[in-house]
Amino acid sequence: MGEIADIYADLETDVSEEEFREAVEEKVEQMGGLADEETAAMLLAHELNEGEVETIADIEPGMDEVKFIAKVMAIGDLKTFEREGEDEDGRVINVEAADETASVRLAFWDGQAVDIDDGMLSVGDVLRVKGRPKDGYNGLEVSVDKAEVDDDASVDVEPGDGSTVEALTMGQSDVTLRGLVLDTDSVRTFDRDDGSEGKVSNLTLGDETGRVRVTMWDDRADRATEIEPGTAVEVVDGYVREREGSLELHVGDDGAVDEIDEAVDFQPDADPIDGVEIEQTVDIAGVVRSADPVRTFDRDDGSEGQVRNIRIQDATGDIRVALWGDKADKDIQPGDEVLAADVEIQDGWQDDLEASASWNSTIVVLDDGASPAPTPEEQADDQHAGLSSFGDGEDSEASATGGGESTATADTDGGATAAGGGAQTAEQVEFTGTVVQTGDPVVLDDGEQTMSVETGERVQLGQEVTVRGALEDGRLDADDVF
Repeated sequence: MGEIADIYADLETDVSEEEFREAVEEKVEQMGGLADEETAAMLLAHELNEGEVETIADIEPGMDEVKFIAKVMAIGDLKTFEREGEDEDGRVINVEAADETASVRLAFWDGQAVDIDDGMLSVGDVLRVKGRPKDGYNGLEVSVDKAEVDDDASVDVEPGDGSTVEALTMGQSDVTLRGLVLDTDSVRTFDRDDGSEGKVSNLTLGDETGRVRVTMWDDRADRATEIEPGTAVEVVDGYVREREGSLELHVGDDGAVDEIDEAVDFQPDADPIDGVEIEQTVDIAGVVRSADPVRTFDRDDGSEGQVRNIRIQDATGDIRVALWGDKADKDIQPGDEVLAADVEIQDGWQDDLEASASWNSTIVVLDDGASPAPTPEEQADDQHAGLSSFGDGEDSEASATGGGESTATADTDGGATAAGGGAQTAEQVEFTGTVVQTGDPVVLDDGEQTMSVETGERVQLGQEVTVRGALEDGRLDADDVF
């Protein structure tokens, strides 16, 4: 009988060896002598191992039955419900469990639910679970057939640990997440089916692993108007949903978004502008070369919309970005360092590509007053167009060209070359470029840098002009325009 003991030893099962041996004898008897005990034991081992998954991340709703190990992270309240055609109410209790790869909701029913409510299970217990997975209201859910506490097993996650953006999974609840507010939207109202009015707002949160859209409902919606971009916050008791293929973190009446007094790192990692392609959704970052005025238009339904075009340049190229709706009102000026996240690349004017920033995009001014973007030649060794930092850290004080205000000195070609090093006294310079913004100031662009110009002369967008005058504090006071 040594073979049976060896086969049993290789199993990861909650069946005792005595029960296994009894099942082997029954199997031999069922097969009418067609299999010996060793063969019967191997058949049973295969049946017992069927449905075994290594991690929660391997569980899929279509599986008939799964077996796995998980740690109890939170225990819900006992709920009762009426069963159709039965006098006795049903009972259910939901338990949040997790391993190192993901989390899952476990549904315990009737007698098991009552036992858990009576204290038979505690947060931190490690369970061996057998159950049937399905798509539940809150994402993946496993209806538990059998679960036992395994004191010898270990799962390397701790209840109450804060999550990261990268670690968020569909259906996760009771989420604590710390991050930096990158962007906020206005509060919107809507009518519910019961006639009541609801409120919703959004903000975008970033940490060292990525960023996520946070949706706040009803009493929590007003937080979007109370928190400024750049503020470190902690989301408490959030839950994860999916919208248009992306995960979102939601905050309801039981949750909160609280400001915290500690540093949170966010490292935007943008796509190089010269590598974007039509119909892609990308993140781009760079310095604003030009910013047009806001334009309004009438939609088909009679409502009024608005859009504003800006042009962003990084070390690899530049692209027009269309800011739609509320994003058109953002205070963005030439020279600002901007992250445009989740923008869709489309066909633009004169067959140029352009990026469209709609409701689900994020526009973040990373560094006001940044110098013009470096040319591709100046950063030929860069591997990507990501920006180094966001916030008030030491690194964030450096602009794309070295951190100080740029001045310009006249060159022999009639243009201007950048010379870093801080504000200097007024100097007579000459600059030739294309008008990319009219008004006050006029902004010219020569393909390598932008120049803000004070002039009373009338110029047109797209016109190439040469200006000559005194350059002081980064702005040229033009005596001549020709």
